[in-house]
Amino acid sequence: MLESLEKMLAKGMDNALLRFGLGKGYLDAGDSTSAVEHLQRCVEFDPKYSAAWKLLGKAWLASGDNAKARQAWEQGIQAAVGHGDKQAEKEMTVFMKKLDRKG
Repeated sequence: MLESLEKMLAKGMDNALLRFGLGKGYLDAGDSTSAVEHLQRCVEFDPKYSAAWKLLGKAWLASGDNAKARQAWEQGIQAAVGHGDKQAEKEMTVFMKKLDRKG
């Protein structure tokens, strides 16, 4: 899957959905650095994409950067509230509470 998405990107197709797919694929594969890169581009394309913010936070957490994870989730909660995505808002709130307990 990642290979075909990378080929699409190489052909000049670049949008939020493609970057989300790449970011999720790399995160699932354990490559948090690549995941962060693609998810960061995704939210630049669409700052209201709450699912992308949620994964970006997870990618930062997997990279060991708790502060950036928190920042992504804070922005994600704002995006989720902005378009009524209650589920994403709840999930990111829980992630931040877990982060508070760790730190």
